Formats: sequence, structure tokens, C-alpha cells
Amino acid sequence: MNQTISITSTSLHCREGNSDKEYHVSVEPEGEGYIVTFAFGRRGSTLTTGRKTQNIVSLKEANATHDKLVKQKTAKGYRPTGEQSRPIAHAKDSGEDSGIRCQLLNPVEELEITRLLTDDRYCLQEKMDGRRLMVRKRGDEITGINRRGLVVSIPEAIREAVSMLPVDVLIDGEAVGDTLHAFDLLEVKGHDIRHQAYLSRYSGLLTLLPHDNPSLQWVGTAIQPEDKLATYEQLRRDGKEGVVLKRIDAPFSPGRPNSGGSQLKFKFVETASFVVTGINRARSVTLGLYGTGRESQNLQPAGNVTIPPNQDIPQIGSVVEARYLYAFRESGSIYQPVYLGERDDIPDIDCGVNQLKYKAEPIAA
Repeated sequence: MNQTISITSTSLHCREGNSDKEYHVSVEPEGEGYIVTFAFGRRGSTLTTGRKTQNIVSLKEANATHDKLVKQKTAKGYRPTGEQSRPIAHAKDSGEDSGIRCQLLNPVEELEITRLLTDDRYCLQEKMDGRRLMVRKRGDEITGINRRGLVVSIPEAIREAVSMLPVDVLIDGEAVGDTLHAFDLLEVKGHDIRHQAYLSRYSGLLTLLPHDNPSLQWVGTAIQPEDKLATYEQLRRDGKEGVVLKRIDAPFSPGRPNSGGSQLKFKFVETASFVVTGINRARSVTLGLYGTGRESQNLQPAGNVTIPPNQDIPQIGSVVEARYLYAFRESGSIYQPVYLGERDDIPDIDCGVNQLKYKAEPIAA
């Protein structure tokens, strides 16, 4: 990925209620012509990026496409920010399989947290509210890789920060806006270190990363039981998303085990990914989740969610994320859902009922 120079660019934002979105569109030179790129998402988050023109076009055609996009977004309530477009390092091979896979986490119940906080074999980290992102540096080439293993564009600030590292690396982390919160080191100087214990890999990450670059930071880690408990309580008071607990002696294991595993997560707020199964009136869509056992191949109803006026209604089959209070065990529907947006980095097969947290049942007298 190379840094690009925008010929024309526009930044827009739309804020209504709890929704705060941004949209950027740019005309950029490529080859003998030009392309139009875009980036959008929640303000302050890592943006979804792409190309509006798949082929190289003339400057006149590119500017016309740019102006059309701005007009469409303005009609939906977006307004100019008066700022320059956020620089994005667009990947020319975006969407290609990198061959690299993340280690995915299984959730644990709150009753299990107490045991893990006092278990010397586990460390604790904050669960960041962003998007999973691995970044690989090979010489001058910087590549972003999402949780599905696909090559993706990354914020220019992250690309530049990683490019300044003195050696080739593969770093795993969570991207929030223009910052990569790094928590694992998988390759260094061309050597695969996935087999090493997590604490050893994390120590290598601390040695490697700079102390003063706001775009590349390590995730704080608590190891002693008293530190884990204090960190857990502070994060909960601060309204953070949740915590991650990792076996300090475990190697890196790509994928997600059917249950348990060496890396676990606990969320303070409930969110889940759903498949859109229908579009209703009044800007509402129907949600579905894959069941278990004999129903594992069938989408089961999970309720409806309203799409805010400043967001596009997702298409049937799209994967979307929603926050909710709890789910009803009998119906499987979620209560008080809030639409958070589309998730192009999550495959629909991962949208299962096993994500749900159900309403507590009353204790029989």
C-alpha cells in the first residue's frame, strides 16, 4: 500500500440522536487516469473503505462520480465538515485472501469471571471497541488484514507508524479510529513466533513499539490477581466494552475453538452480529441468527431493528451489528435493539444464536 495524493476530496458528517457518522470521498491518480475512493463509518472508529470506480477513468468522469456521491449523501442529511478528508492507505489488492488468520475469542459467563481474575495463568486486557486488524510490514510494503484474513485498506496514520518500525513484523491488534491498539506479535524479523507463550510474544511487542506514537500503542495488561480485579472494576465503572483474558503460557492458535480456549472475552454491554432477513416499513429490518444442532443451517428470527435516518438501509443478506439489553429465550428476539451499522468483516456463518445473552430467569420459590 502506498500513500496517495487526493486531487479532489470532500468530508461529510451526519449527527442525529446517538448516531454520529462520517463519510469521505476522494479523487486519486492511478496509472494513466484516476479512481474514486470512499471511506465511511462511525466518527472516531476505523472506517470501511473501498473504490467507487473499479476501473481507471478520466479526471472528468472521476470528478462527476465524486460530485454525484456528495449530492447523494447531502440529500440524506450529511453536511460538509470543513475539514480535509481523513487519509486512508488504500490497498490495491483489497479483498484478497492473505492466508493469515486471527485467533478468535469465546465468551464466558459472569460467574466464570471471578475464577479467571484470581487464576495466575491468565492476564487481563481491555476489550477495545473497534475492528480487529493485523498489520504486516515487509520492507516498504505495509499490509492490513482483517479478522477474516482479507487484505484491507488502513488509516494512513497507522500505515506510517508501522512503516517506522526498524524490522519486519506481523502485529495483531484492534483499530479504533487512527490508532492501532496492538496486543500480539506474531512474526518478527522474518521469524514466526506464534509457537511462543503469549507473555513472551507480548513482551517482545513492548520492546519493539515506540512509546510516543499515538497511532501505534500497546494494550495495557494486568497479570497479578489484585491488578486484574482493580482493572476489571475500573473498566466497568468507565463504561468500557469489556475485558479479554488470555492464558499467559499459550501459543497463538488461529481460528475459534468450539468452546473454551486460551483467549476468552466478557462484555459489559451486549452486542451481536445478525443477518438481515427482511426489509420492513418505517426504516426497519428483520434480523436472523443461525441456530444450533439440526437448526444450524437455518436462520432463526431474532427480532427487528430500526435504521437511523442518516444511515443506509442494509440489503437482505447483509451482516449488521446491534446493541441490545437482553434476548428472550423463548422467542430468540432481542430487547431494546440499537443499530450500530454493517459489518463487512464478519461472515454470515458467524451470526449464531450462541452470541446471545438471555434475560435472567426468576428463581423458583
